[in-house]
Amino acid sequence: MNLNTLININKKKFDINFKNLLKDKLDKSSLSKAMYYGSMNGGKRIRPFLVMESAKIAKISLIDAFTIASSIECIHSYSLIHDDLPSMDNDDFRRGKLSTHKKFNEATAILAGDALHDLAFELISGNLISKNYRSKIKLINYLSSCIGHRGLALGQALDLEFENKKLSKNKILDMYLRKTGKLFEFSFSAPFILKNKNNNDIQFAKEFGMLFGLIFQVIDDLIDEIGTFKNIGKTPGKDVKQGKSTLLELIGEKQVIKLCKNKINTFEKKYKKKLNHNPLLINLLEFGLNRVI
Repeated sequence: MNLNTLININKKKFDINFKNLLKDKLDKSSLSKAMYYGSMNGGKRIRPFLVMESAKIAKISLIDAFTIASSIECIHSYSLIHDDLPSMDNDDFRRGKLSTHKKFNEATAILAGDALHDLAFELISGNLISKNYRSKIKLINYLSSCIGHRGLALGQALDLEFENKKLSKNKILDMYLRKTGKLFEFSFSAPFILKNKNNNDIQFAKEFGMLFGLIFQVIDDLIDEIGTFKNIGKTPGKDVKQGKSTLLELIGEKQVIKLCKNKINTFEKKYKKKLNHNPLLINLLEFGLNRVI
């Protein structure tokens, strides 16, 4: 079975369970409707797929894997709702649908994003069945650091701050690793942390997630430049129009692809034994890169 098929199967299963979870947690208020709308955004659910694959390796329960994946999708959805706002990237569409602030209104979209952020912590603090309470607290603390002022939120702030500026490759990479990489890092390493794996295993999981996230963002930049509204579901070419600082703009398509391939090779050499036991992981990194090449 190829990777695309596995991802699609996981997406279908996750979406069914996630819809049921949201219907159970939410009510009939306009805020809840906006939260639900912003969460059912038509994505491939790549982060939940990473959680499920990591859960198999770390050997945590499917229930806990789903809870972690759901909390991540709440965070991811909140970040997309806020990212589309007029004060941020100002996009009227998200994956072919009206952005949440266009479907409802700007104030409701802001509050829906806030509430999804809080729901993520409600889930991860209240729905895990693991009895390892110390690991649960570590997980909650780690999620906070991945999405806060040193992680996703800082990455988004830098993304806006860096518009129309000439920057070094390292500054752009740092922004990518925070804006996109940190949530992928959490996605893959969370099952290892919950299982209280050793530091080497957790570090391996963090580095894998971070690398996957970096490749994902680099390729997203490329898709934004060469894609159409029909195949990306949002306004194409916005990075250039808004003066976004991207690696693609700085070093060009050939060099960004080369950079990703070099990072994959370095990771493969460093963790050869672990990857020999889990060959799907290399396929996943190559899948991230092959979305456009």
